[in-house]
Amino acid sequence: MRRTDILYSINIQDVQYVAMCEYNRQLNREEVKSVEDKLGKYIDWYEIVNFAIAEAICKKNTS
Repeated sequence: MRRTDILYSINIQDVQYVAMCEYNRQLNREEVKSVEDKLGKYIDWYEIVNFAIAEAICKKNTS
Protein backbone atom coordinates (compact mmCIF):
# COMPACT_ATOMS: atom_id res chain seq x y z
CA MET A 1 0.00 0.00 0.00
CA ARG A 2 1.06 3.57 -0.66
CA ARG A 3 0.77 6.23 2.04
CA THR A 4 -1.50 8.25 -0.25
CA ASP A 5 -4.01 5.45 -0.90
CA ILE A 6 -7.56 6.42 0.06
CA LEU A 7 -9.02 4.15 2.70
CA TYR A 8 -12.60 5.44 2.67
CA SER A 9 -14.56 8.09 0.83
CA ILE A 10 -18.09 9.43 0.52
CA ASN A 11 -19.23 10.45 -2.93
CA ILE A 12 -22.26 12.32 -4.29
CA GLN A 13 -23.99 9.04 -5.08
CA ASP A 14 -23.73 8.09 -1.37
CA VAL A 15 -25.21 11.44 -0.34
CA GLN A 16 -28.03 11.18 -2.88
CA TYR A 17 -28.80 7.63 -1.70
CA VAL A 18 -29.25 8.88 1.87
CA ALA A 19 -31.37 11.79 0.63
CA MET A 20 -33.66 9.39 -1.22
CA CYS A 21 -33.91 6.95 1.71
CA GLU A 22 -34.50 9.61 4.35
CA TYR A 23 -36.28 12.41 2.47
CA ASN A 24 -37.60 10.66 -0.64
CA ARG A 25 -35.94 13.15 -2.97
CA GLN A 26 -32.64 14.02 -4.64
CA LEU A 27 -30.64 17.03 -3.52
CA ASN A 28 -29.97 19.89 -5.89
CA ARG A 29 -26.46 21.18 -6.60
CA GLU A 30 -26.58 23.80 -3.84
CA GLU A 31 -27.77 21.28 -1.26
CA VAL A 32 -25.03 18.82 -2.21
CA LYS A 33 -22.45 21.60 -1.85
CA SER A 34 -23.87 22.46 1.57
CA VAL A 35 -23.60 18.81 2.65
CA GLU A 36 -20.03 18.69 1.34
CA ASP A 37 -19.11 21.77 3.37
CA LYS A 38 -20.59 20.26 6.56
CA LEU A 39 -19.28 16.68 6.42
CA GLY A 40 -15.95 17.57 7.96
CA LYS A 41 -17.72 19.21 10.90
CA TYR A 42 -19.85 16.14 11.64
CA ILE A 43 -17.43 13.29 11.01
CA ASP A 44 -14.89 13.01 13.79
CA TRP A 45 -12.39 11.22 11.56
CA TYR A 46 -9.65 11.13 14.20
CA GLU A 47 -11.79 9.24 16.72
CA ILE A 48 -13.13 6.90 14.05
CA VAL A 49 -9.59 6.03 12.91
CA ASN A 50 -8.44 5.64 16.52
CA PHE A 51 -11.35 3.31 17.29
CA ALA A 52 -10.67 1.20 14.17
CA ILE A 53 -6.94 0.96 15.04
CA ALA A 54 -7.71 -0.07 18.62
CA GLU A 55 -10.14 -2.70 17.38
CA ALA A 56 -7.58 -4.05 14.90
CA ILE A 57 -4.87 -4.20 17.56
CA CYS A 58 -7.16 -5.95 20.06
CA LYS A 59 -8.25 -8.46 17.42
CA LYS A 60 -4.61 -9.18 16.56
CA ASN A 61 -3.64 -9.60 20.21
CA THR A 62 -6.54 -11.98 20.95
CA SER A 63 -5.87 -14.23 17.96
